[in-house]
Amino acid sequence: MADNTKTAKLSFDGKELELPILSPTAGPDVLDIRKLYAQGDVFTYDPGFTSTAACDSTITFIDGDLGELLHRGYPIDQLAEKSHFLEVCYLLLYGELPSAVQLEDFEGRVTQHTMLHEQMVYFYRGFRRDAHPMAIMTGVVGAMSAFYHDSTDITDPWQREVATIRLIAKMPTIAAWAYKFSIGQPFVYPRNDLDYASNFLRMCFSVPAEEYEVNPILSRAMDRIFTLHADHEQNASTSTVRLASSSGANPFACIAAGIACLWGPAHGGANQACLEMLREIGSVERIPEYIARAKDKDDPFRLMGFGHRVYKNFDPRAKVMKQSADEVLELLGVENNPTLQVAKELERIALEDPYFKDKKLYPNVDFYSGIILDAMGFPTSMFTPIFALARTVGWISQWKEMIADPQMKIGRPRQLYVGATRRDYVDVENR
Repeated sequence: MADNTKTAKLSFDGKELELPILSPTAGPDVLDIRKLYAQGDVFTYDPGFTSTAACDSTITFIDGDLGELLHRGYPIDQLAEKSHFLEVCYLLLYGELPSAVQLEDFEGRVTQHTMLHEQMVYFYRGFRRDAHPMAIMTGVVGAMSAFYHDSTDITDPWQREVATIRLIAKMPTIAAWAYKFSIGQPFVYPRNDLDYASNFLRMCFSVPAEEYEVNPILSRAMDRIFTLHADHEQNASTSTVRLASSSGANPFACIAAGIACLWGPAHGGANQACLEMLREIGSVERIPEYIARAKDKDDPFRLMGFGHRVYKNFDPRAKVMKQSADEVLELLGVENNPTLQVAKELERIALEDPYFKDKKLYPNVDFYSGIILDAMGFPTSMFTPIFALARTVGWISQWKEMIADPQMKIGRPRQLYVGATRRDYVDVENR
C-alpha cells in the first residue's frame, strides 16, 4: 500500500484530528484511523466491518461495480479458462504464475501428500453415522495438529510451508472420506497417477466392486469449481482465519475455524439454498408462479442464485461456470431430472426478462455450481464441503501473508457498550 500526502480532518468536541489517507494500487482510498483512539479517545462504529479495512493484502482484488475479480492481478475468467486449480494455488501462495519446472515440482509435492495418517480412520469412525460432512471436516482438520506435530510452529517458515502443502493435498481426501462415511461406503484412497480434481471424484464415487473411470468433462468442471472458489478477498471465513491466526494458533486450527464459519448458510450455503429452491419449484410449469412471487415486493420469497452482494453488475465467475454447466448437462442429460429442467428454463427467463435485466439479477456462480454438483450426483450436504476444499488455498494464502506481516497484531475489535452502568451488588434476601 502506498502512502501519500493526503489527509482528512476530523473535528468534534473542540478537538481537531488530522488522519492520513492511504492510497491502494486499486480500489478506493482508505482513511487510516489507527491512532484515532490514542489521539481522540474515540472509536469508530462499523457493524460487520463492511467499511473497515482490517489489513493490507496483495492477493485478491474485487471491483463489485465493474464485476471484476483479480488474483494477483490476473482476471478470474482468464484463469478459469486457461489455467487449472493447482496452478492457481501456486499463484495465490507465491504471487506469480509458475514456470513449467516450478509447476511440476509443486504438483508433485501436493500429489505425494494426499494420503491421511492411517490412525485418522479411527477418528472418522468416532462420528455418528449420520453426521453432516461439514461437522466431520471441521473436526478432522482441527485434529490434524494432533497427527502432524512437525508443522504446527508458525514461527518456522519451513513448517509453514509443510503445513501449506499438507492442507491443500489432504483436503480432497478429507472431504471425500466425510462423504463416504456419511453414506456408509468404504473409504477410497488417493492415487498418484490422477490429477487433483479426478482424484477427488474417484475418491467420492468409486467403490471396490468395480473400476471407476473419471470423465474428463466432469473432471474439468470440478477443477473449474475449485478454481472459481479459491479466494474471494476478506469475506467472513477468510476474516475468521485471519482473526484466529492473529492469536498465534496453529494453521490446522485456523483453517478449521474458517470451515466452521463457512458452514453458516449466509456464507457457504448459497448453492445449496439455490438447489433447494429449484426443488421447491418442482416443475417448469410452476416457474411463472415463482417469478411472479419474486417480483412481488410484499412476498418474502426470493430467487436464490441470482445477483450478488458484492458484484453490482455481474459475477465474473458465472460466465465460465455457465460453460461448464452446459457441458455437464449435455453429457449427463436433463430429460429425466425435473430440477435441472427447472434450472435451465429459469436461467433462460432470467437472461431475457426485463425485470431481471434492469435489476442486474443475473445467474451467479452459486446457481451454476449447484446445478453442476447436483448433476454429478453430489447430495446438497456435500456442496459446502466442496466449497471449503476449494477455499482452503485462499485461507492459507491469507494466513501466510498475515504471519509474514510485520504490522500483524492480535485481533481485538472494540464495541459500542449500551448496557447497564456501574451498580452495586445486592444480597439475595434484599432483592
